[in-house]
Amino acid sequence: MKPSYAAVREALQVSIMKRIDFSREVPDREVLDLIDSHLTAEAPPELLFFTVEEKKRLRQDLFHSIRRLDVLQDLLEDASVTEIMVNGPDSIFVEREGELFPYPGSFSSAQKLEDVIQQIVGAANRVVNTASPIVDCRLSNGDRVNVVLSPVAVNGPILTIRRFPEKPIAMEDLIRLGSVSSETADFLTRCVRAGLNIFISGGTGSGKTTFLNVLTDCIDPKERVITIEDNAEMQIRRVPNLVQMEARNANVEGCRPISIRDLIKASLRMRPDRIIVGEVRGPEAIDMIQAMNTGHDGSMSTGHANSAADMLARLETMILMGMDLPVSAVRGQLASGIDLIVHLGRLRDRSRKLLEIAEIMGVKDGQIVLSTLFRYTETGEENGKITGTWIKEKEIFHRGKFEMAGIPV
Repeated sequence: MKPSYAAVREALQVSIMKRIDFSREVPDREVLDLIDSHLTAEAPPELLFFTVEEKKRLRQDLFHSIRRLDVLQDLLEDASVTEIMVNGPDSIFVEREGELFPYPGSFSSAQKLEDVIQQIVGAANRVVNTASPIVDCRLSNGDRVNVVLSPVAVNGPILTIRRFPEKPIAMEDLIRLGSVSSETADFLTRCVRAGLNIFISGGTGSGKTTFLNVLTDCIDPKERVITIEDNAEMQIRRVPNLVQMEARNANVEGCRPISIRDLIKASLRMRPDRIIVGEVRGPEAIDMIQAMNTGHDGSMSTGHANSAADMLARLETMILMGMDLPVSAVRGQLASGIDLIVHLGRLRDRSRKLLEIAEIMGVKDGQIVLSTLFRYTETGEENGKITGTWIKEKEIFHRGKFEMAGIPV
């Protein structure tokens, strides 16, 4: 009877680990030599039942388990995978082209999954344990990682990896994919160059960070740009005078946390032309809006919301979380600080679209007035894909920044 692949792999891994001298730096080549030795000269009798292809797979799995990220390594090397969701050691799901699929691989145990998590978190200089069971960090290639351990996670350690393309997406790619039209892309390019303050809103997975990256390609390379993020994910390629800052959580060594608010305040003393905050989720919204109101034209940020109007309501709430101000003053700050809200969405066919571009006109009768400039309208479906068009509803009203920058609307 043919032995279990998983049992043979686990027995070989235990044997190989006993032979590795952890008192020194062991190169990958030495580990591979040990694996080859256990598959050839020192091979157990059970390997006689394995085919050549199975032995090749066993060699790779053993190396990935010992020196890489175990079953996740193949997924991380697969460019078609955009998200990896690990719901415990025996439940892995992946996203490809917007669709979720169960993955046949699994970890040998919950302990092995925790070891991989500690490897990822440790490399990012973060700490996660039962006392602090939730952490956000990133891999060396920029992929976003979220970890939740017990006692918060009931069904085992939870690991979610949001992957970013190796080649950053450009505006031309968004046009080709049908996420924006040529007209809206040209309009937004002019807005960025003119120094309009832009806020990008959308739901989870709608492509806010990707879209923010695309807009930064339109920034003049002569400008000084400062980016502020919880975890550095942005891929700004065309700005040489770039400062990237990342928030820090408190840790067991006694290091005090450094928040987004701290970084925004520090950035104001660094002579920025533009300040870009990856995402605002709380009281840091007041600091971001104040930066937009103090001469840092062209600043940008993102936030979670269901519409452009809803984004303004959420920003009001976030500002009030950080400062006790009259609502009228908050709305005045928002209206004078933000020029455009770009709202993104993910449609039922899983495609990501720019749904609305809205201009903030000011405050009237105590309410912020929005003017929709472009709106995406569905026209039907073809082969399971939604078809539609971007309708230009109005011309932009406030043109002062365009005139000062010498850019035609």
